[in-house]
Amino acid sequence: MELSFLQKTWPLKLLQKISKTDYLEEIYMTFLNDMLPETAEAFGQMRNSIFKDSFLDVKTKELIAIASSVLMRCQFCVDAHSQRAIAAGATKEEIAEAISVAMFIAAGSQIGWTNIYTENIYDRIFSKKDEKEAAKEDICGCGCGCKD
Repeated sequence: MELSFLQKTWPLKLLQKISKTDYLEEIYMTFLNDMLPETAEAFGQMRNSIFKDSFLDVKTKELIAIASSVLMRCQFCVDAHSQRAIAAGATKEEIAEAISVAMFIAAGSQIGWTNIYTENIYDRIFSKKDEKEAAKEDICGCGCGCKD
């Protein structure tokens, strides 16, 4: 009997703790495994090289993966990494806090983009300068405001 993708790529200790969520990954990875087995193998090797205790423990890495999954808007990833985080000893409160960190980064990124031009973007958009005056200030035409 051939080993499944999970059996080939996950440590036995972790396999004993996984939930049904991980079997969904098996279904998703079957397609990749069938179509591009070398790619599926490389993906499993990458996961194994990352999700092991090193400078950060597995629980911390899974909490980072949860926050990253929220930002990538991958519900399956959030579910899978939440189950793995629990298997690695994370609490529901720690998972909730990881998600709140992702929420903060998402909210902050929406605020931060408005000040990328050394002035508030809304001031730039709604300024009362006429087009000739604006053209004099923006020699290159890209909107950067250069005077060279």
